[in-house]
Amino acid sequence: MPVVAQIAEDYSDQVVFLAVAGRAGFDETAARAEELFGDRLMWGLDDSIWELYGIPYQPATVLLAGNDVAVDAWPGALDEAEIRQRIDALIAVSG
Repeated sequence: MPVVAQIAEDYSDQVVFLAVAGRAGFDETAARAEELFGDRLMWGLDDSIWELYGIPYQPATVLLAGNDVAVDAWPGALDEAEIRQRIDALIAVSG
């Protein structure tokens, strides 16, 4: 996840990044989020998000346009270049 924290910093004026944790206790999750993200990402603990987007496990990513429409999603991790390419495509369709 450190690559996501760096990407979030680079796109901070164009994209809101939110990490949704779940399936762990709050204290454990908060400590891990601080370790991985620092203050570059907002995060929350909400198990209902998993079902809402049909996500069975972590890591998984969903890119939402400004109108809350999912425009891309993928399970697992991608390399930095691929993530940036997909975010650039999100920005292009979001205006």
